[in-house]
Amino acid sequence: MLRTPRFPSYSAPRQAALAAIAATHLLLPASLSTATAQDRPAAKVTLSLDFIPLGRHAPWYTALAQGYFREEGLDVSIIPSQGTAQAIQAVESGTANIAFVDVPSVVLARANGSRLRMIAVNYQKAPYAIFSLGNGGNVTQASQLEGLNLGSGAGSFTPKVIEGFMVQQGLDPAKLRITNIAPPARASALLSGQVPAIEFFVMARPGLEKGASDAHAELRTFLLSDHGLELYSNGLAVTEDYLAGHGEVVRAFVRAALKGWKLALADPQRAAADQLGYVASLKPDLIVAELAIVRDLAVTPEVRQNGLGWFDPIGMKSALDFVVKYVGVTGTPPPATDIYATGFLPTPAITP
Repeated sequence: MLRTPRFPSYSAPRQAALAAIAATHLLLPASLSTATAQDRPAAKVTLSLDFIPLGRHAPWYTALAQGYFREEGLDVSIIPSQGTAQAIQAVESGTANIAFVDVPSVVLARANGSRLRMIAVNYQKAPYAIFSLGNGGNVTQASQLEGLNLGSGAGSFTPKVIEGFMVQQGLDPAKLRITNIAPPARASALLSGQVPAIEFFVMARPGLEKGASDAHAELRTFLLSDHGLELYSNGLAVTEDYLAGHGEVVRAFVRAALKGWKLALADPQRAAADQLGYVASLKPDLIVAELAIVRDLAVTPEVRQNGLGWFDPIGMKSALDFVVKYVGVTGTPPPATDIYATGFLPTPAITP
């Protein structure tokens, strides 16, 4: 039987002192405080990246190097993947607890029975880009996509995104020609003139710019989200079961991670040094260059107002509709409210 605890009687001065102590503790955030984190075993959390560690991933390593996770009572490990599908599989199998994946992939996964939900959106703008050379395809406007021969990959849904963008722009997607080129070969295919344009995430720009410069050419970057594409991309996703059983751990993780994002975007040199402590093979100048691109994707007027990781349910519904209409799903399209979960972003918000 539960018993109501008996509290001793205290004098008025003692009561006043205790009240002051209690009031002080009420000012502490409703989180795992540093003292609490030291008093309990660290909760182990594994984050799966969407790919092998690259400069774009520096904010996660900054949170690790600066001790933000440790301060929250978390023992965080970061593991690579070979793409979003593998990251989702890692979370669903329990190999990882949290995945850094894109919203369209979560929509597709939910349509096939996944219980994954987005809890934060880091890339407010989609990173899909078309690269060409100034003396080649020279793609600078949407209308040039009609009749373009684009190097892309078999099985990738990026061409579907580009075709959906074309429809939105009043263009005929049937006039876009796709040539199957594996990702490792795309840069050389572009620089050698094998194809006039390739698609990649915009974070590939620094490396492609160097290659173009060595070839005495000028790189052109056509970022779809700068020309009308409104589509949420990468953020944090967790299974419903893990959210139900480890909600406070997830909140602590998000809070610490976004502190890392804030610092990394404000001080990319510091972030590069932090990441190199874990991934020594990377080049610091490329990390800094990629972070500049990531900042453009992550920091919008809405994020300045609402904080890093923020998302709008209307934007989630729009992403769902885009995927269903243009990418296509093989299962049953989920309700928009099933692809995200609210209440896991920090209060107050962490603004860039």
